[in-house]
Amino acid sequence: MAARAVLLATGLVLAGAALAQAAPRSVWQGIYSEEQAQRGAQVYNQRCAACHGAALNGTGEAPGLTGGEFVSHYDQLSVGDLFERVRTSMPQNAPATLSRDEYADVVAFLLKANEFPAGPNPLDRRTEVLASIAFTAQKPANGAGE
Repeated sequence: MAARAVLLATGLVLAGAALAQAAPRSVWQGIYSEEQAQRGAQVYNQRCAACHGAALNGTGEAPGLTGGEFVSHYDQLSVGDLFERVRTSMPQNAPATLSRDEYADVVAFLLKANEFPAGPNPLDRRTEVLASIAFTAQKPANGAGE
């Protein structure tokens, strides 16, 4: 009887973990760490600021990377979409020349600059994982996604 109770409790824990993993994630759930965003700021300053501006406000042909226009461009897409755009096309004079970790750091910096909250863990560097994280411009009013 005790073994059955242990098996039942274990099954409930595993089912709860599976549901937690299946729950949709969003940019409002702290999907990057502060440390990662700081690393991303360094990479940004070295490799991106010349075109996008030190304040991420854009210069000439390069668009700004903060504010309503930037956020609305990715609204309803995934963090994977943003990551792949940056990874495959930036820096413009040498696309795909950073490591996946550096691209993840830069995306973390962009999320921080757009006031999405940080969390305890760094942003993943795998596109397939990032594709499951919703980029939503509006913070959920009911606390969902936090």
